[in-house]
Amino acid sequence: MCGIIGYAPAESNQDVINVILDGLSGLEYRGYDSAGVAITDPSVSVFKREGELSALESAVPRDSLDGDAGIGHTRWSTHGPPTDENAHPHTDCSGAVAVVHNGIIENYRPLRDELEATGHEFKSDTDTEVIPHLIETALEQGADVETAFRRAIGRLEGSYAVAAVFSGHEGVFAARHQSPLVIGIGDDGYHLASDVPAFLEYTDRVIYLQDGQFTTIRPSGVKVTDERGSIIDTSVETISWEPEDAGKSGYDHYMQKEINEQPRAIRDCIRGRLSELDRTVSVDELADVDRPSTVHFIACGTSYHASLYAARLFRDRGVPAMAFHASEYNADEVPLGDETLVVAVTQSGETADTLNALREANRAGAGTLAVTNVVGSSASREADHVLYIRAGPEISVAATKTFASQQVALSMLSIALTDTSSRASVEALRALPDQIQSILDESRAKEIAESYADAEAYFFIGRGYGAPVALEGALKMKEITYKHAEGFPGGELKHGPLALVGDQTPVIAIVNGKSKAEKMLGNIKEVEARSAPVIAVTDSVDEVESYVDHVLRVPRTKPRFMPVLANVQLQLLSYWVAHRLGRSIDKPRNLAKSVTVE
Repeated sequence: MCGIIGYAPAESNQDVINVILDGLSGLEYRGYDSAGVAITDPSVSVFKREGELSALESAVPRDSLDGDAGIGHTRWSTHGPPTDENAHPHTDCSGAVAVVHNGIIENYRPLRDELEATGHEFKSDTDTEVIPHLIETALEQGADVETAFRRAIGRLEGSYAVAAVFSGHEGVFAARHQSPLVIGIGDDGYHLASDVPAFLEYTDRVIYLQDGQFTTIRPSGVKVTDERGSIIDTSVETISWEPEDAGKSGYDHYMQKEINEQPRAIRDCIRGRLSELDRTVSVDELADVDRPSTVHFIACGTSYHASLYAARLFRDRGVPAMAFHASEYNADEVPLGDETLVVAVTQSGETADTLNALREANRAGAGTLAVTNVVGSSASREADHVLYIRAGPEISVAATKTFASQQVALSMLSIALTDTSSRASVEALRALPDQIQSILDESRAKEIAESYADAEAYFFIGRGYGAPVALEGALKMKEITYKHAEGFPGGELKHGPLALVGDQTPVIAIVNGKSKAEKMLGNIKEVEARSAPVIAVTDSVDEVESYVDHVLRVPRTKPRFMPVLANVQLQLLSYWVAHRLGRSIDKPRNLAKSVTVE
């Protein structure tokens, strides 16, 4: 969940420290408990600080610090609290080796006990610190730096992306296992990072490392090898993202920018997938995927809510489908028929729980499909098939445009695999970008947020296709406002949650279409009888307006697509409540963007 950056310039003393710090800025969404850098010049100079990146930037002597190569790290704490001592990089006893690490070393305790018994001294609570000491031991035994690095990595159990620099040696040594690393090939030199935004302003040419691979980036070039040290021929890919895609573009927050990017994201998602001639959904990536007998969706967090929405889409088209929390999915406990399709939904393609569930499905012999945003990600490589949502880079920890793009991509998936395309569905999909833009232009969410920012708690309710979006609306509210929020089907109010409803608990009701309006109005009357203010998000204003305190309008569309539009209003409401409360919107406390640990 942390962020790693490495850089080896094409020429020595080529502004290494500023490239590293720029890279950390592009990765801060992955962790911001602490940050640090290590530069070889040719000795190893280490600077690290608790807190956000700005604390580190103030401590680094940029004018006098430069060298042959460098590594950096921004941390999301797992082992040990966020302190200067627990910040990465970590060094060996002599300070000649510096290491940064993303993931969890499961056997770090016995390794640490072994190393301490032979005289190694530890300064942190982290699992990472065993790595430089393992390298130091191998060096003392006569190994060269590359062999020492390999020996240390060979003793680790768990998930990891590791990068190291050595005193007196130019370049960065790295390896990965179940945690992402990507190499950037630039004219200025060679980059290494957990994610592309770290070096996007320098290059768009990348090599995605795979599990079990090692790399060395030096001024002279890049070498990628397998676990035995054999050279691997790698392909260089060109990514389509532009540097400005990873910037704020004048908005106060990345989240605000990404909410407003949703019309473009949806256009990119449907581009080339809707036939102009016969008005059908035609997704090339799914051409050789047969209609499944059953579908299992596996996902976490926001992606799980998108999966709940997708499962209902399939069930309504006659295909049994269920959504599972990936962390709870066990292929041995869930019947998997010969024609079962397991769909892993993960924005990053690196979510640890989802990848483990995907591997379970692969081992069980099920057909697998990844729905992801990142080309070359682990999920895209390990699944039998992949469907890209094409949302572009998303920096804010709270997902917005990727959820909308997942909803649309999964809608097209359900239509394509069940052969239920219709002119009305295609026209509704094509209309979504303009409809979302109209919401962004006309929403009253900011005004309503001002009235309810000091509420004790928020309750989100919906029925049918609206129920998963109610869950997502509650998640957004709690993620960025730090307020208690719950989401559930409207009919569940009377089975317990009404005990918590009062005049300080606004209820946000998703009323999607006339067919659901009557029952939702019953739920609305239940909470109004307990003095709760009600905000309706609806395309049925005439049926609802007289019964609620406020209305957030969405355009009319087919019932199954209305939640795509309703979600935009919920995002705006949460954003403006958080803004009113002065929260850290892009980097909410205790959270990180890409959850690569179990």
